[in-house]
Amino acid sequence: MLKDTILIVDDEEDIVELIKYNLKNEGYAILTALTGEQAIKEARQSRPDLIVLDLMLPGIDGLEVTRHLKNNDKTNHIPIVMLTAKGEESDIVIGLEMGANDYISKPFSPKVLIARIRAILRRRKKDIDQTRDRINQEGNLFVDRAKHLVTIEGKALDLTFSEFELLSFLLNKKGWVFTRKQIVDAIHGEGYSVTERSIDVMIVGLRKKLKKYSSAIETVRGIGYRFKE
Repeated sequence: MLKDTILIVDDEEDIVELIKYNLKNEGYAILTALTGEQAIKEARQSRPDLIVLDLMLPGIDGLEVTRHLKNNDKTNHIPIVMLTAKGEESDIVIGLEMGANDYISKPFSPKVLIARIRAILRRRKKDIDQTRDRINQEGNLFVDRAKHLVTIEGKALDLTFSEFELLSFLLNKKGWVFTRKQIVDAIHGEGYSVTERSIDVMIVGLRKKLKKYSSAIETVRGIGYRFKE
């Protein structure tokens, strides 16, 4: 019986075949794309369970593909594992902050890639099972995880993937104080390669979008952040 469906995106056909061969041996259903344009089209049509995405693509590159998918309601929930070359550290950070879940550098071990994919899919399924579909704050602020939607007094907010996950996490644990590292781990999983400073930047952006609810996210000096009870 087939497991989840994985979309492999890389312009090097030998890389695609290598990943495809190893993932099929693990029972996954496989889709492929050689360009960013094909990747966006396939993701929207097929809604794979996870995407393995090379950053260096002709035409629309991997970062632009990530931006497209994470800004689309039909695809922003799909986990992305980025394939990167050495020297792309800045692109890795940008991709992760856009909402990609993990990265692996070329050359890579197929076994390591499979382990990363398993961990992400396992964590995602666990989150879906354990997280309430709707969280209410004083009757006006709603976070609907099933629809990936945040509204204030019925008006939808335009949040990035990471902002949505951050708000959901803090709101679901009202009154609890979390360090920046704990927030990164909760949103993206342990080992997520991004500076804790990015959480501060994300908080600033999120507060601006929350407007009158901005003060609900409190800075706990020397520790981190919490959502007021």
